[in-house]
This record gives sequence, C-alpha cells and structure tokens, in this order.
Amino acid sequence: MRGEIDAYPEYTGTIVREILAKQNITSRQSMINALAAKGITMTAPLGFNNTYALAVMAKTAEQYSLKSISDLKRYQKLKLGFSNEFMDRGDGWPALKKRYGLTHTDARGLDHDLAYRGLKSGDIDVIDVYTTDAEIAYYGLKLLTDDQQHFPRYDAVILYRSALKTSAPASVTAFNNLPGKLDETSMAGLNAGVKLNQQSESTVAAEFLKETFKIAANATPDSMWQRIYTRTTEHLFLVGISLFSAILIAIPLGILAVRRRRAGQVILSITGIIQTIPGLALLVFMIPLLGIGSEPAIAALFLYSLLPIVRNTHTGIIGIAPSLTNSAIALGLPPGARLRLVELPLAIPSIMAGIKTSAVINIGTATLGALIGAGGYGQPVLTGIRLDNIGLILEGAIPAAIMALIAQYGFEWAERRIAASDRVAAQR
Repeated sequence: MRGEIDAYPEYTGTIVREILAKQNITSRQSMINALAAKGITMTAPLGFNNTYALAVMAKTAEQYSLKSISDLKRYQKLKLGFSNEFMDRGDGWPALKKRYGLTHTDARGLDHDLAYRGLKSGDIDVIDVYTTDAEIAYYGLKLLTDDQQHFPRYDAVILYRSALKTSAPASVTAFNNLPGKLDETSMAGLNAGVKLNQQSESTVAAEFLKETFKIAANATPDSMWQRIYTRTTEHLFLVGISLFSAILIAIPLGILAVRRRRAGQVILSITGIIQTIPGLALLVFMIPLLGIGSEPAIAALFLYSLLPIVRNTHTGIIGIAPSLTNSAIALGLPPGARLRLVELPLAIPSIMAGIKTSAVINIGTATLGALIGAGGYGQPVLTGIRLDNIGLILEGAIPAAIMALIAQYGFEWAERRIAASDRVAAQR
C-alpha cells in the first residue's frame, strides 16, 4: 500500500482474517472490491489451497488414537509448538483453542521450520503446518482433521498495484497466466525440490517455467563467494552509515551530558531505554515511519549504537583528574579549548572503547535487517533456517563474526595509534 513493492503472493485466508479483518468480508467479490479501494488488484487463485493444519508424528497419532483436532481435548499433557505467527493470528491458536474448547497450557511459539525438528526429536507433540509443506511427506506426518472447519481456504493469489495495468501491462499478463497452473501436489513438489533436494529457488522456478509455459529462464545461481561479497557490501552499508551517524551524534550528546547534569540524566536514561528494546521490535517500530528495506534498519541500528558511545564519552570526561582540569583553567583556557586540548584527548580511550562496543553490537544486530528486506548477512541465516541448511546459516554467521572481530581489533589498533600520537605530542 506504500508503493514499496509492486506485487507479491498472498493467501485469501490471510486477506480475510488479517489484512481486511475489520471489513467483514463475506465473499470473493467483496474481497476484490475492498482491495480495489486500496489500489490493489487480486488475480484468480493460482490453483493450490495452502491452508493451516495441525500435525503429529504417525507414532503419536497411533499411540493416542488421534484423528481430528477434537481428539486433542482428551490429552491435556501433549506439548504444542506453533509458529510465532500462528500464536497470535486471528485464525491461529487463540481462536482455534476457543473453537475446539482446548485447555492445553503447554503451547509455545517458535520458528515454523524449527518446529519440525522439535516434532521429530520428541520435544513437541503437535505443530501447525502449511498443507503444501514438503516436510509432511518427508517425516510421514499425520494431519489432524479440522472437524469443526475452523480454518478457511488459503487459496494462493497474487496481489499487485492496480497502476501496473498501465505502467507494466506485460507483468500483469504474466500474473494472469498463472491461475490454475499450480495445484497442491505441484506446489508440494516444488517445495520439496528446494527444501529436501537442496536445489536453489531459481533452479526450481526455472524448471517450472520450462515445463509449464515452455519459457527458458536463466537459473544459474551465484557462487558462494559471489553471495558472500554481495551480503558483505549490504552489511557494511547498514553498519557503516548507522555507526558513523551514531558517532557524530553520540559524542556531542556525551559532552552535553557532562556540561548539563540534568540534561545528562535524561540523555543517559533515554539512550538506556532504547538499548533495552529488543532489536526486532525496534525494527518493526521503524516500518510505519520509513517503510521496509535499508532505511528502517539503519535508523534502528543508529539508535542501538548510541548508548555505549554516549555513556563512555560521559564517563571518560568526568573521570579526568580534577587537578588536570584545574590546571587548564588556571592557564586561562576557555571551555572550548579545554575540551579540545585536554578533555577529549584524555577521554579518547574511553570513547574508542564505546565506539568499539557499538560497532560489535551493530554488526550482530544488523543481521536482523534481513527480516525487513535490508539484506546483509542475516539473509543466508534466515534462508538456512527455513531450508534446514547448516551451510547457508554458516555462510552468514561466520562472515558476521569475522567482521565483528575485524572491527574490534581495528578500533583497538586505532586507539593505540591515537594514544601513541598523544604521547609524542606531550613530549614535544
């Protein structure tokens, strides 16, 4: 709706229960009309219904004679593990629990893809699944019948900005060629190609286009080193701009905190509160203001980087021996000159330590930027979790750790160089 993306796939159940939840949608036409009022057009269903279901291991279903969701009422001690989204959705666990009269208290939220591991290991007994998940067949799971018909149909469609009909008619034609071409079996097969056979998404998509539409597409995936180079430049962009901006703002704030004690308490309190906000929550808070992509990620990282630099600047200056400050005053140095010639040089070790801490925190937190389309090392980590691919996870985690170590030792080297320069200047 903000115009930051032109099109994306969605599900009718999500449109009705989440996106247009307050508009009392009762038919497909009313859904189309409500979207049109927002400048959005919806294609016909692509051909598969990717609804929710509850699943258990086959041995669990046999042990407890589980056939439907209603059967869960007989076994209150079963451990339930649902995706984080399902835990709070309007059609998720709260509504399901009420509809079926379930009284289970051991229901935890976790990543959807990790839930399968928990189910296999026995740490979880029941999970939510999407009915086209390749893991259902891979693990031989038993889907519990939705005997109260709680879950609506989740027919896959493509939503696109209506303006594309004029600005990109070829794209709209391509969208409208997809309906009816993907049934549940085909979609599950494509998912299996990526998730189970470890093929790249581009390869699987290219094969589908070739088989279904006779379109030859280039599906040559980037090499690992090409991907690392791309993610490194994205990560450096996020970290560099946010950290540099934080240095420019935080050092003056730290100085102000020393000069104005009351204001200093407010500054330190506000930056401290910001530091306690979970990184993901801070990113989400930025979305209404800045949209998705690198801008909200940089803003959140900037705010996260303030406290260590502000606090260490403040601590470094107030920790200067009073005798040195008094000597500068006795020499007749004005406040600006004292700050430039005495206080800041003496506080440099503390300030550099704060910048080093901010840099390391920034590099780690920046991986969350992938959740809102900012790229960086978080992208292969998230993809690796989704595909249960340890190699992809390490492809993001190891470079991030190396970058953090380089930043740490780089700032320590700079700190030593500055200290050595100050000693030489003092000897002169």
